[in-house]
Amino acid sequence: MASIRLYHFPPSAPCRFALMTARTLGLNVDIKLVNLLKKEQFAEDFLKINPQHSVPTIDDSGFYLWDSHAISTYLVGKYGPKSGLYPADLKVRAAVDQNLYFDAVVLFQRIRAVCVPFIYGTASSVPNDLKQGVVDALDILDKSLLNKTWLVDEKMTVADIANAATVSNAVVVGYDLSKHPNVAAWFNCCKNTIKGFDENLKGADEFRALVQANHPAPLFP
Repeated sequence: MASIRLYHFPPSAPCRFALMTARTLGLNVDIKLVNLLKKEQFAEDFLKINPQHSVPTIDDSGFYLWDSHAISTYLVGKYGPKSGLYPADLKVRAAVDQNLYFDAVVLFQRIRAVCVPFIYGTASSVPNDLKQGVVDALDILDKSLLNKTWLVDEKMTVADIANAATVSNAVVVGYDLSKHPNVAAWFNCCKNTIKGFDENLKGADEFRALVQANHPAPLFP
């Protein structure tokens, strides 16, 4: 099997989601690092394949695709349709999609709003409303996991991989998951089950270092 090229920035949770999906499928991945802080995403060669200048982006034998959720569902559809990671059953798949959209639109955006200003040195403290937004999002996730091991249909899916990558970034900057016991148990299960999770945690630690370069104290004391 030919390698899939992944344009990757390890501190990025979406990039790590796409990479963990590929690892879980056992795919050969050729990682091409793109340093967003050095604006390498605006390089002419990269803009030719992705005018949105975003990562992750993949090159699958000349087929270019970006957005981690689109990438991950594509990879499963092409290389692991029977893996159970993106189920064929319409209702189950809809539930997976619902949790993917929650990750993209709610959880990731709220954690990003807290952390990114510190990476660029434009904040000195976390506004209470932004901090509460993260708490509320994780409360929703906690309720979604009540009496469940996984988010959907008691099987690991791409929805778990996506949300786990995002939660990793909250954990490394000081968020205490014990406030959400269902999330804490699920996150531990993800650590022990998802292939490439150690790699994910290394990337999350790079994210922590970027944040703490301008704000050494935890963001969620």
